[in-house]
Amino acid sequence: MRIYGKTVHKQDLPEKLCPACQRRFAWRKKWERCWEEVVYCSQRCRREGKVL
Repeated sequence: MRIYGKTVHKQDLPEKLCPACQRRFAWRKKWERCWEEVVYCSQRCRREGKVL
């Protein structure tokens, strides 16, 4: 797995806390370009989640 051209192990991936369900979620390849903008862990949490 690579982030910014560096190989990273899964346990070393950046994590965030979802404000809707209070679960931790890790970086995904599909969020590579917009990780700073990602707030919720899933579409369901985004729909039903708290407003920031």
